Amino acid sequence: MYEVRDIPAQFTHSWLLKTHYAKRIPNITNAYGLFENREMVGVITYGKPASPFLCIGVCGKDFASYVYELNRVCLLNNKKNEASYFVASTLRLLPKPRIIVSYADTAMGHLGTVYKACNFIYTGATKPRTDVDTGNKHARHIEGLDYSKRKNRSSKHRYIYFVGDRRERKNFLDNLNYPILSYPKGESSRYEITAKPQTQMEIF
Repeated sequence: MYEVRDIPAQFTHSWLLKTHYAKRIPNITNAYGLFENREMVGVITYGKPASPFLCIGVCGKDFASYVYELNRVCLLNNKKNEASYFVASTLRLLPKPRIIVSYADTAMGHLGTVYKACNFIYTGATKPRTDVDTGNKHARHIEGLDYSKRKNRSSKHRYIYFVGDRRERKNFLDNLNYPILSYPKGESSRYEITAKPQTQMEIF
């Protein structure tokens, strides 16, 4: 028996550092736990994107404040349909209105199958590029960055979802700056965890 609940952001930290492949804690404004038989078996986090240009780019400057990123999905067991159930449940719990952006990393063999199952809009893939190497920190948290140190950023499939009432969703869609494309085809690689999180939580 599953239940999805709001959780404090700090309860996601060991999951994101130990279990998620990115090994980094992003900006978190909303965090949710997936509970099975009272034990937390997954976490999802949302937060403001690090790039203000992304926020403006989705639907324009007037809608930039509504843009948030679904920046982590982490499941202990990743059973069939578990991810889509979890993502869809959190979308219903989010404050409204919001424009949600999420990415599927091609370097990990991800196509974004879960986003297709949840009726996200597919808007294409980002171009590979290089970023300043900041280790496991956001650039905005570091003083005196060495811009000569670069790291590769892989291409990522970009998905959009509008949270709100019918009028709000239509307004967002009418102002969407990205093309709406067919979902990418192929088989997505299954992500296998390498370490279990230290922090567990129970429903009381």
